[in-house]
Amino acid sequence: MRVVLIGYGPVGARLVEGLLQSVESGSVELTVVGAEVHDVYNRVLLAEYAVGRCTRERLELADTAAATRAGVQIRLGEVAVAVDRHRRVVRLDSGEFVAYDRLVFATGARANIPTLAGLEKAKRHRLARASRPAALDHGEHPLPRGVAVLRTLEDAEIVRAAIAARKRIVVLGAGVLGMELALAVTEQGNQTVAVYAGEIPMAKNLDRGAGRVLARAARSAGVDMAPHSPAESVILATDDDGQRRFDALICADGKQIAGDLLVLSCGVTGRTELAAAAGLTVSAGIVVDEFLRSWDDTAVFAIGDCAHIAEQPAPAHSGQGHVAGAPSGLIGPGWRQADWLANRLAAEARAPEARSAPGMSTDVALAPEARSAPGMSTDVALAPERIGVVMLKAEGVDVVSAGNTSAELWDEPHPVAAGETKVSPTEVSQWADPAHGAYVKMVTRDGVLTGFVAVGMPRAGAELTLLFESRSELPADRSVLLRLDADTSESAAPTDAFAPHSTVCWCNGVTVQRIEAAVAEGHATTECIGRATRAGTGCGSCKGKITQILDRWQPAVGL
Repeated sequence: MRVVLIGYGPVGARLVEGLLQSVESGSVELTVVGAEVHDVYNRVLLAEYAVGRCTRERLELADTAAATRAGVQIRLGEVAVAVDRHRRVVRLDSGEFVAYDRLVFATGARANIPTLAGLEKAKRHRLARASRPAALDHGEHPLPRGVAVLRTLEDAEIVRAAIAARKRIVVLGAGVLGMELALAVTEQGNQTVAVYAGEIPMAKNLDRGAGRVLARAARSAGVDMAPHSPAESVILATDDDGQRRFDALICADGKQIAGDLLVLSCGVTGRTELAAAAGLTVSAGIVVDEFLRSWDDTAVFAIGDCAHIAEQPAPAHSGQGHVAGAPSGLIGPGWRQADWLANRLAAEARAPEARSAPGMSTDVALAPEARSAPGMSTDVALAPERIGVVMLKAEGVDVVSAGNTSAELWDEPHPVAAGETKVSPTEVSQWADPAHGAYVKMVTRDGVLTGFVAVGMPRAGAELTLLFESRSELPADRSVLLRLDADTSESAAPTDAFAPHSTVCWCNGVTVQRIEAAVAEGHATTECIGRATRAGTGCGSCKGKITQILDRWQPAVGL
């Protein structure tokens, strides 16, 4: 079965890894088209690389040489420019055609360039297709000197150079990545300003109270916070060589925020232009069903940041109206999609009659042996992703949130109309100590946590994460959780964070039990654990917990 994968980032590389056995056995012929010339690297850690917290080697995610030896055709530095779904071929920028039986989009996302005076020609039209790899994410003109995003290694090198030269850095956007970057740059000794339009940073993840406590903590760490500052334009100066460079950001209220480097952290947009030109339904991403198949073509799939999973409407309503939802934007769900799809494609490759039968639905046409592939029932849809836990990776500033925290303390229960099913009301518990940078909010229904946010309370945040993950009931006395961060002997004993089935690595779904098994096998460092289990190879926020597990085992195994 000929599989063509467009995109060779972290999610695409995971799919390649999952299909290696099928490639080696000869049941799958896999061709990968990747626009970048670099081997696969972890984009989630680019900010840490930019500020010098991690090495280039730590960014490596895949062994491209091993995949090539196994028989995968990996074409780096090339870009797909057209897809002919009738002939089932992909045309490359070289003019070559590559045939497929199954086509997988893992094209990821590009950084949003905001509509600012001075950057008009740098903004790329969302349906503009690239004719060469270098133009994949560029508008008509490149960004001016001193303006950057943070999506590629080249972007990270620009930030690294500015930090080394002690430049003043302006970060436009205060989402998770924007705040992580601003705090990390400030930690390196650079002057940093975080500029955002709303009242609070991380507004998509935090409620007002948590956002204000985070803003105060960031100011204490040395970040200049500029709320209520919608950006309107940039001032560009001219260097001696005639090149235009960033000089200042102009906000709607007229204030000028000067700097040497402007980093745009304004979200991302899925790369959907190739799919749209091929006649596939696109919205916030390439629209696929719960089997990751395009609504329009059962031979086409999408995974990762370009995949917008949505239930397909009835035929009479197909293609009408807004498609709800969006790609998750997190690496963990993308990896799970890649694992699921690799198992599915491998099973299809072992059942050739399933893929050759005209009009056959690939979710039910698999032979029994294909449906019983180890660890995967291919006629069962990908399980819906639960709203993930978001953690801010920053030294000395602990922030974690999950679920929906929009409910307020004094909200009245929603009245039940005739014929509606009565739903238990939400209950909100909230505690704040802004002077000491601490805040917790818990939202429950029938005692079970449905959302929470914790700032400056690492132990309470860890406990709430475990309770949210296991869907366990909170203690009747919510104040018990607050005492976890108290320096007294009266602190309540938390849920066992080292219980065998507790999740350590959220990106890869690795439990304490799996890590302990790896330690017992002789893996004695976090790097070894990562190679054996993948734990810690995503966002990296679990490395501390992995170290704790190693420390607990050290006396027992004589490490």
